[in-house]
Amino acid sequence: MSDARFESLGSGRFRVNGVLDVSTAADVLAQSVERFANVTRIDVDLGGVSDADSAGLALLIEWLRRAREKSQQIFFANVPAQINALAKISEVDELLNPAEAAKA
Repeated sequence: MSDARFESLGSGRFRVNGVLDVSTAADVLAQSVERFANVTRIDVDLGGVSDADSAGLALLIEWLRRAREKSQQIFFANVPAQINALAKISEVDELLNPAEAAKA
């Protein structure tokens, strides 16, 4: 069984550890809803993610969608290579890494 932990670090900063896959992404999304509610800037560190699949990418895209709806800014740090590769194949990589897209 996969396990993921979603931690609040305070001041709109969050960290995800463990596996982001089909068995954990929905739970991480559910945990994030209340924690993201009252912040205008959201910083999510994904450096602790040990493995991820397309459900992990879908989670990040869903966070982007929800943040846009609520006029929040969301930024991702240390996006795992697996998610970056899936994002590139899906042609959504500039959504996850807007600074990198601006350099291209």
